[in-house]
Amino acid sequence: MITKEKMDLLVKKYEVANFIGSDPISIPHRFNDKKDIEISAFIASLIAYGSRKVFFFFLDELFKIAQDEPLNFILNFQPEILGDFNYRFGKVNDFSEIFKIMRNLYEKDGGLEELFKYGYTNPQNNSLNEKWYSMLSSVSDYFYSRAANDAGQGFYFMIPHPKNGGAMKRMCMYLRWMVRKPPVDFGIWNFISPSELLIPLDVHVARVSREMGLLSRKQNHFKAVLELSEVLRKFDPEDPSKYDFAMFGYGVDSAVDKEF
Repeated sequence: MITKEKMDLLVKKYEVANFIGSDPISIPHRFNDKKDIEISAFIASLIAYGSRKVFFFFLDELFKIAQDEPLNFILNFQPEILGDFNYRFGKVNDFSEIFKIMRNLYEKDGGLEELFKYGYTNPQNNSLNEKWYSMLSSVSDYFYSRAANDAGQGFYFMIPHPKNGGAMKRMCMYLRWMVRKPPVDFGIWNFISPSELLIPLDVHVARVSREMGLLSRKQNHFKAVLELSEVLRKFDPEDPSKYDFAMFGYGVDSAVDKEF
């Protein structure tokens, strides 16, 4: 297993401002207002899958449509503004449903922070796993209960439900962005501590974490997220998700010494 010391060195190398430009977190870094940041980050997280080059192109196109005013775009959203915008699984109707529901959320129910916080602070018990399940379920249920009948595969792909057992990678990534402190993340949500964050797990992070000896599970599901997060919590109980930077850097930088 890789040592804590080597992981910390990788974090130090990659958790720097230069990281932002090549990552989807660069989208919310365009903005200064809290609600603009949380809305743009949520939208960016929906599309942050597949080829980086491709989804960056589509994110740029979407924020041109939004005129780089995320809150105003959501509060005044009308479906026709999207034209024929789509990205992979997400068709125009899927995006339209998500944005209409977000409009309702910001007009009547406070916003994204309030929605995530409600689920996190109202679990069936106080275990960390239950808090996360309650939080992610509350978000999914809010969107699902308001979706039109023609919401398609893309809608449910972009807003996954934890009951299906998936890794919930983009939701975990979004929460890391909102909760951890700068220079890369924003630290604008305080209802959850960085110590309770879970690692965003995708195919890349899963592969690297197995190479490092940090993950034993073979499937990339939510149980693997919990296992990996618990191992990383032993390295740093106060901020385990910082090691997302270490695994990212290890995987993409061929100059990194790969002998543990």
